Amino acid sequence: MCIRNGIIDIGENRVQEAVKKFNAIEPELVYTKRMIGHLQTNKINKALRIFDTIDSVDSLRMAKQLVKKLKHKKNPLFVLLEINTSGDKTKFGFDPNNDQDLLESIALDKIIVGGLMTIGPASQEKESTSKAFARLRKIKENINRQVVRNKKLTVLSMGMSNDYELGIYEGSTMVRLGTALFGPR
Repeated sequence: MCIRNGIIDIGENRVQEAVKKFNAIEPELVYTKRMIGHLQTNKINKALRIFDTIDSVDSLRMAKQLVKKLKHKKNPLFVLLEINTSGDKTKFGFDPNNDQDLLESIALDKIIVGGLMTIGPASQEKESTSKAFARLRKIKENINRQVVRNKKLTVLSMGMSNDYELGIYEGSTMVRLGTALFGPR
């Protein structure tokens, strides 16, 4: 139903759930299938068959694993790099203080790094969430000063159903609104 109403980017957190949900969508409908959750290395092959983009590449190691699996594919894969701007030890993501891993990921063949993604802190306090989102924007600006024109990052994915306004305020170009649109899991 949402696709018929103009929502054409559909994200899913888990590979197994994506198979069921995407198979239930009418095949003639055109939409982008986005992996937005943590991708385990043992699920890469299946994810590459299912998803059009991986919006949660959380380490240089994961980026290199994707490149290895994409070696014989004709088209590159669009990805977002997930940055752990909250510093939460339970969250995945690149270290926000390590530009080198980000730059090395951007330089890899077979993936097109379109931008960065973060998840706000678990505390959901407005001030700490704003700081985490502002930090991602600053990382993007810093990276864009260091890369060539065709490698510039354009996407900032930050903000979910509970904090998307703060994400937009801090420059988000993509928000994740699953709970707001479809209710809790």
